[in-house]
This record gives sequence, structure tokens and C-alpha cells, in this order.
Amino acid sequence: MGVTFGSTASGPTVRFDGRVLFLTEDPELIRRQLAGEDLDWDPSLKLRDDISTDEITPVWVCYHYDDKLGEYPYVGLECGGERPIGERAVKNGGFVACVSGKRRGKGSSREASPFAELSAGIRVVIAENIERIYRENCENLGLFTSTDFGLIDRILGGEAIPLAEFTEDADPITKEIVERGGLFAYNGAREAGEVSPPSPATPAGRPMTVAERILASRWIADLAKGELGVAAVKPGDTGFVRTDIRFSHEYVTPMAAGLYGQYTPGAEIRDKSSVLLFRDHLGMLDLVISEERKAAGLLDLAGGLARRQREFSEEQGLRLHGDLKDRKGSEGICHSIVCGQYALPGQVIVGSDSHTPHSGALGAVAFGVGSTAIASAWVTQDVRISVPESVRVNIGGRKPENVTAKDMVLEVLRRPFVREGGAVAKILEWCGPAVAALSVDERATLTNMSAEVGAFTGICEADVRTVEFLVERRGMGRAEAERLCDAARSDIGAEYAHVIDVDASRLRPLVATPGDPGRGVFVDELDGPVVVDIAYMGSCTGGKRDDMDMYARVFGPAAAAGRRIAEGVTCYVQTGSLDVEEYCREQGYLGVFEAVGAQLLAPSCGACINAGPGVSTSPDQVTISSINRNFPGRSGPGKVYLASPYTVAASALAGRIAAWFPGER
Repeated sequence: MGVTFGSTASGPTVRFDGRVLFLTEDPELIRRQLAGEDLDWDPSLKLRDDISTDEITPVWVCYHYDDKLGEYPYVGLECGGERPIGERAVKNGGFVACVSGKRRGKGSSREASPFAELSAGIRVVIAENIERIYRENCENLGLFTSTDFGLIDRILGGEAIPLAEFTEDADPITKEIVERGGLFAYNGAREAGEVSPPSPATPAGRPMTVAERILASRWIADLAKGELGVAAVKPGDTGFVRTDIRFSHEYVTPMAAGLYGQYTPGAEIRDKSSVLLFRDHLGMLDLVISEERKAAGLLDLAGGLARRQREFSEEQGLRLHGDLKDRKGSEGICHSIVCGQYALPGQVIVGSDSHTPHSGALGAVAFGVGSTAIASAWVTQDVRISVPESVRVNIGGRKPENVTAKDMVLEVLRRPFVREGGAVAKILEWCGPAVAALSVDERATLTNMSAEVGAFTGICEADVRTVEFLVERRGMGRAEAERLCDAARSDIGAEYAHVIDVDASRLRPLVATPGDPGRGVFVDELDGPVVVDIAYMGSCTGGKRDDMDMYARVFGPAAAAGRRIAEGVTCYVQTGSLDVEEYCREQGYLGVFEAVGAQLLAPSCGACINAGPGVSTSPDQVTISSINRNFPGRSGPGKVYLASPYTVAASALAGRIAAWFPGER
């Protein structure tokens, strides 16, 4: 079982020895395959679409970060309301290939997912289209990917397939990485001078988008000389860009640290001051983990992630934003702190999380990468890139008072172009009068949730509001802030692959119905009343200062009128950082939240990843939440509706999903 490499006169080949697993919508069909039945490829077979990394490796699986992961791929996969794949089922089944439908690998950037597949014996993944981070992680690890369903019969027939068929549409760097078996092997060859990335031939004077301008300025023109910057870039140009910030959290750092240990012996982390580590994901897990999982040792495993990250931080002399010493919680969520304290317009930022684009609100190119890419970037201080196409999201008109950035994102997510994968791996440039009117905090909701679109990243041009943010929040001089912002704007005449137009004046509050952020409907078009059990207000998307303003705007009049959270509803408010918590204290919001009966939590990711208060405990529970994604099992076994801060707060008071209207008490 496995992969055999060979060679013919026309070039290297690869032969796959093993079975093919079809991830179908029919759970019984999957069980039959696990029991030993082999299927022939039939295009009429209904394959599962939108398989997220949360389903490939649920949160608890990722407490492991070694070959043990191979026992768990697809244990979270939902098909027909069932989860037909159990522990060790894939590994024991002798599968070498796995086939699914649209948007394979959406969601979190966790490299644990392809690592688990690889460790279980899967050597090639075939899907109609594949999400950018997931595919890049596969390439970095040496797991083959393809969108060619014609390969299935050839794999089943034991044919020697030309390696070139897995790289024919790839850029030159990706081609080399695939052929050499992974990113580390490629970087070793690059540092030895055996391979050299091609230089962009894009002529100077080409009008560029804001993201293209930033990438051109950070492009590594000459590795040996350390020269940065090229005249211009265009979509498809491939190379490496110098990073300004590299960060990871305890959920990923241990795996990256292990991979770093496999890098070239003696390799040192470059510019350690620009490397940040965060303890933000699992600090509240002990408050919600089930006794069954605790008995299985999963809480100890999760604690081991934090211990290993702390050890690595001390070994390497890296800045760690860690646990609070006086109570349960952390200094803050990585995205909140990076955007609030570190990110600057014009920078390139990489993080081990799909919501790294959060900092795009400041006019930075910020994107998520996997563990291998982070470990590599620690050593090289750069990251590979093929310049993506850009999609312009033009939001015009004047939004109603009860419509927020979250509603704008949910509207974009439900558009057919996005639902069909048209924006996958592209840069979303959020612009237009309605975006210009938003604060940086609200823009961060747009860029953060570009991950749900499947985009490479999201970005907003820097403008007067960006200047104000830097002056007021960072204490930066206005002249310096204006200078930085000048470099983070698109040129007139810049090219876009597609334009999405939204009229904000026609929007009403939306919710995303359970299962996927793209299932948006207007609140007033829900099919009957939806009774709520849990209202959760927090996460990187919903835990910013502006979000707290919105919660308080709804709860303030209610508290003054003696109203409280509806009977039967448990309500949580959780800030994204200590800075936001202090802001709430200064504004008097903490007293307002307590007055209506909301439970206040210290900063942490928590409920957003099924690891803190606010998670459901049974399938029949309904949660209204301000988090960014609601994939199956993401926040417990119940049903999660995504909504804006206004809608979540109003629903908590009403006991059912309800929009908020100004002047309501």
C-alpha cells in the first residue's frame, strides 16, 4: 500500500497502491466502503461538498500533533445527519486516495487535517475544487491533490501516472515543491542555490491593486543579496515575499516546532522580535470538556499543547502572549492583538490561522498558512506566493442603522458567485462608500470573514479612518500614520477578476442558518420563530470595541427598563483582548451586561472552537452567535446561527432570533 515512484522516457511517474474512498452524502455507502466494498467511479454519485477541516479533524483530534492523528481523519464528517467514520476506520481500510466534491478543505488552516490523512495512508486527494490553505498544506507535506476525476480509474487500475499531471497547472515554485516532496526539501535546495524562484517580468507602470502594491514592495528580488522590491507584479507571478510578522497559537505551535526541528540542522529563527506566539484557543477547555473526553486523556493532551508552546517560547526567546494569572482566560485572541497592537499598513503578515486576514482592515496583506509554512518562515523570514487575482467587493449606498459589517459579509457569502467557489484563493478588496464609512474594527469583520469566502485574504485600503486608528489606538504621530497609509492604496486602473456589487441601503439584518456561513437569510424571512437557548457574543469577529458598543446599545435601554435576558437563554459576553475589556470597563459596559444577566468571560477563543463557555451540549440546542463560522460541530453538537452583534443581543432579550431596531427598549 502507498506510493511508488518511477520513471519513463517522458519523465517521473507515480503509482498509487490501495483503495479509493468516496466521501458521499449517503452515510450507508461510506460504511459499506469502510467494511471492504470497493466502488467504481460514477459521475452520478452524490459526493459531499463543503467538507471543512473541522470535519476532517475536529478540535479534539488536533490535541494530537504527531502520527497519532492518522487514527482520526474524517471522524467529524457529517453525511445525511450521521457521522459514519470512526476512529482508525480509514487507516484500517487500506485507502490510498480520497474523493469528494466542491470546496474541499474549507475553514481552519489546521495542517493537522492533511497530516492526519497522510498518516492514515491517504496519498492523493481529488475534489472538484480545493481551498487554498488546505491545498498548500497538502503540497508542503507531500500529499498529492488534483481536480481531475479522470485519475480515479487510473489509480484503481494501478497505472503509473506521470508526475507532471499533478503539476501541469501549478506555478513553477509549487511544481518544484510537489516534485521534491514538500516545502522543506524545496527550501533546502533554494538555500543551497540548486533552485531559484523566477523573477517577475511584469513591466513597471502596471496599475496595481493595494495588495499587489504591497506584495511588490516586499518581493525578494535577490535572496543572496537580501534585496527587496520589484517594479510591479501581476496575478500568476510567483516568488517569495518578506514577512513583517509571523505568529502562531498553541493549537498549532507544537506541530510547527516539531517540523522546525526537522529543518536543516542548526537553522536559527530570524528576527525573533517579529515572531509572536499566543495562548488563546484552549485556555477554557476544562470548563466545558465532557467527562468522557477527560477520561480519555484529551484535557491532558490539550494542556500539553500549551506546555510545549511555552517551552518553545523559552527555548527560542520568543514573545508569548499567555494565560492570565489572576483568572481563567488569556491576554487576548491572536487576531485581536496583532491588529490592535502590531499590524501596520503596507505589511505582509502570516499566521497559523485562517482568520489572519483580520489585519487586512489596516491595509496589510495578512493571510493564513499551515504549520510547515510557519516553521519554514521562522527560518527564512519569507513565504512563497503566487500572486492571486483580486475580486473587488464594492458596497455602495448608506446602510440602515441596524445593519453592520457582519450583515454585509453574510450577504456576500450567500451570493451565487461565492457559493460556487468563484472567489476561492482570490484577494477580496473591500471598498465603496459603505466600507469607507466603517471603522477599522468593523472593517476587520469584513477582512476576517474573507476566510469564510475561501479567499486568499481580505483587505481594505488605508484611509483617514486608518490614520485615526493609528493615532488614537497606537499613539502614532499623524504624519507618520499618513505616510504609512499612502502606500496602502490601489492604483487607478487596477485590474480585477470580478466585481461584486452590494447596495447597503437595501440590506436588512441577516443570519446564517446552521451548517455553513453561506446559508444567509434575512431575519424577517426565517421560516417561523426560532427559539434560542444560547446567545454568545465574542470571538475575534465579535469581540472588538465596536462590537461591545453594539451589545451595549441594545442592552443599555433594556437594563434601564429593568429587562433581563429571556428566561431559558444563557447569554455570554467575551471580549477579544484585555484592551477591549478595559475599554468596556471605562465605558461602564460591564455593569450594563451584568444588569441584564449576561455572563462575562475573560478574553479567549473558547466557544468559537468548541472549547469554552457558550458551546452547546446537545443536538437540540440552538445558539445565536457573533462568531465567524458555524460548520457542523464547530461550537458543540447543537445548531448555530451566525448574526451581527445587534441581532445576537436582541435575540438574547427576546428568547428567539430577532432583529434590533433603533429606539427599542
